[in-house]
Amino acid sequence: MKIALDAIRNCLDGAIPGQIATVAADGTPNVAYLSQVQYVDARHVALSWQFFNSTRRNILDIPFARVAVIDPVTAAQYRLSLQYLRTESEGPLFETMKAKLAGIASHTGMAGVFKLLGADIYRVLRIERVPGATLPAPPPRRNLLAALRASAEQLCRCTDLEGLLGQTLDCLEQRFDIRHAMILMLDAAVGRLYTVASRGYEISGIGSEIALGDGVIGVAARERTPIRIGHFAADYSYGRAIRDSLAREGLVSAAGEIPLPGLPRSSSQLAVPIHAGRLLVGVLYVESPLEQRFGYDDEDALVALAGGLGGAIQLLQQHAADDTGRPGAPEQTSGDGADTAGRALTVRHYAENDSIFLDDDYLIKGVAGAILWTLLHDYTQQGRTHFTNRELRLDPRIRLPDISDNLEARLILLSRRLQEKNAPIRIDKPARGCLRLGVDRPVELVDILAPR
Repeated sequence: MKIALDAIRNCLDGAIPGQIATVAADGTPNVAYLSQVQYVDARHVALSWQFFNSTRRNILDIPFARVAVIDPVTAAQYRLSLQYLRTESEGPLFETMKAKLAGIASHTGMAGVFKLLGADIYRVLRIERVPGATLPAPPPRRNLLAALRASAEQLCRCTDLEGLLGQTLDCLEQRFDIRHAMILMLDAAVGRLYTVASRGYEISGIGSEIALGDGVIGVAARERTPIRIGHFAADYSYGRAIRDSLAREGLVSAAGEIPLPGLPRSSSQLAVPIHAGRLLVGVLYVESPLEQRFGYDDEDALVALAGGLGGAIQLLQQHAADDTGRPGAPEQTSGDGADTAGRALTVRHYAENDSIFLDDDYLIKGVAGAILWTLLHDYTQQGRTHFTNRELRLDPRIRLPDISDNLEARLILLSRRLQEKNAPIRIDKPARGCLRLGVDRPVELVDILAPR
């Protein structure tokens, strides 16, 4: 019976090292261990190239090999007959294998020794089952297809972005048994992702940022491909990603930054890009303290879930962009802050990056910061408390990047940050396409201009 490559993907996750057999031009055989055998598609695998050794020389002379792999659960063994095609030293596949290798190296105490030089692509010519006793396969942890179907039915009923984000995290927890997750949106103008929703952490991290290319999340976004690691990898941890990002920007500390949420020691990580057509919307990220928690099937299911999520986000954004809301005429603040009392709240705005501080406490920066500064400016100067999404999109003071501005995501982010800080400022949504600013204390605005 012909064995399909898809049927033995469990053997290709690096839990048990594979072996490769090659032959030199003079007929001398060579057998070596492999760090990775990566599934590419139904007809191809990729092997990690780390050293220029006998295996590498043999393959360049005679491009055929035999690879032995073992199922880590049933102990079933298979032999793959392969033909070498090419080597990739950059791009999505290379970055996927590089991240996974970092986890394997850290798990085996070889961090700093293993370095991926390339991903060698092979055509699978034949797969053979090696005779021998095996263990019974355990029942599946849960039916991922049923979980995906139920999640799709649940998410398609969402009518606003905030509800969609919350329901997505609910589905991950209740239907996929994934208890640590976050959703990040892309700010393409500055090449960074910002957290808009999270679940399972001591701190929400709403508003925290990570640059494209940093950590598992940043690499998945930059390469637009899922990145999955089954062991703790120091090179892909949040702490290092943040330090590297700050160093590139010439900053010496994280003052004025919101820390990313995350497990102290994440042993399994999966970051999945969220697409809407060809547009990158953001990243869905899940993690676990358990090693090898996420396999190929989990990856497939979450890629499908993220695809539906991206389409839903785009649809809701289009509906929101078409909303005109109520006219944003100036009005009195009675009931919304006219009777404010108590010590004045000093709101500082740093024009260089639109950072906002409430007294001496950092709140937010970027577009969300520009939105709050604009609302407070009109409140103090004109007494306005009601605004529409449409006028915010058109307001040149906010400088939204383009039609895919994620305005609703930034308003959600801003509202949640104000709530987390117990600020005497709040943003309510009285009707679709409208927002109301509530201010419970007098405010004093201080605008700090960018240095020339």
